[in-house]
Amino acid sequence: MFGGYEGFEQGLGFGISPNPNRGFSEMYRCYSVIMMQGNERQNVNFGGKIILPPSALAKLASLNIEYPMLFELRNGQTQRHSHAGVLEFIAEEGRVYLPHWMMQTLLLEPGDLIEIKNATLPLGNFVKIQPQTVDFLDISDPKAVLENALRNFATLTQGDIIQISYNNKIYEILVLEVRPRNNGISIVETDLEVDFAPPVGYVEPKPQPKTANKMKIDEPNTEPKGWSAFQGSGQRLNGKTAKSSSSSKSSGSKNNRPSISAATDDPLQSSEDVPAPLKLPFGKLFFGYKIVPLGEKKPREKEVDPIVKAFAGTGQTLRSKKPNTGRSSTSSPTPSSSSTSASASASTAGPSDVRTSNSSLFGGQGHTLKKP
Repeated sequence: MFGGYEGFEQGLGFGISPNPNRGFSEMYRCYSVIMMQGNERQNVNFGGKIILPPSALAKLASLNIEYPMLFELRNGQTQRHSHAGVLEFIAEEGRVYLPHWMMQTLLLEPGDLIEIKNATLPLGNFVKIQPQTVDFLDISDPKAVLENALRNFATLTQGDIIQISYNNKIYEILVLEVRPRNNGISIVETDLEVDFAPPVGYVEPKPQPKTANKMKIDEPNTEPKGWSAFQGSGQRLNGKTAKSSSSSKSSGSKNNRPSISAATDDPLQSSEDVPAPLKLPFGKLFFGYKIVPLGEKKPREKEVDPIVKAFAGTGQTLRSKKPNTGRSSTSSPTPSSSSTSASASASTAGPSDVRTSNSSLFGGQGHTLKKP
């Protein structure tokens, strides 16, 4: 009795349960999201979701449909299809709004009829994409940009050319391959591995052959010219021979100060032909070297004697020279005559003469404590 009553209620439409055998399939006039009234929706135009009328929501609620709601869009005239999710149910009755790239993929014009069916797609785990321009390589972090752009997509269909926007520039991307192998995959709440193919028009740079450097490094000739001090060899206390400092300095300077000269095929040309850099003090101008005619001999410079005699001057003594008494009588005067002459001169000479005789030693004028 109660079973028949329940069947009678179902026949009258009371307590209608979802019918698992029924599906959603409707025909709508398609338009681009750009033509929709209201605020501009950039995320819809560069995404993978459509906008349906409210009647579609009422019909979908009465069906046994898995969530998220996914749909198959098919153009009956060209037999081209794609997949999409739904964003809102606010469109006018009999209309559906699609992203602009989806209308281009399905070869649709505004106002054309399109068939929309509910679909069940597997969760994707791999997708291979190919940018359609080489400008995509200018993006510093394409992985982060693509991850952010795919948040506006619910499905990806193999063969579709989707569009993403970044820095006020539109990039087209072709979906080459999806896994699991199917016409489309769902990318809602799934880990997706993305592989990039070379962009269209990209040319691999050819490896250039390594050319030998035409510059060679020569050691400068830093040997001192002319006379230089401390050129002798030193002596060591242990008896071993010591290396000369000049040779060690010249070898060290050669290793530490390389010079660069242009490599030429002429074996006669060397680094000695390159003039040394001209270093002038501040405020001094250089107008060229003095011209020396051919055949004119340059004045020979005086050779500097490296051996300098120290203390070569004549000294002075405070003692007066004593008469040489050891000479022979023939060459020197007799003692008597010398003494007499000395006494005579001493008697005739006064005190002032004695002071003048010693003026060579003490030329100054002294002072005495005695009264004059």
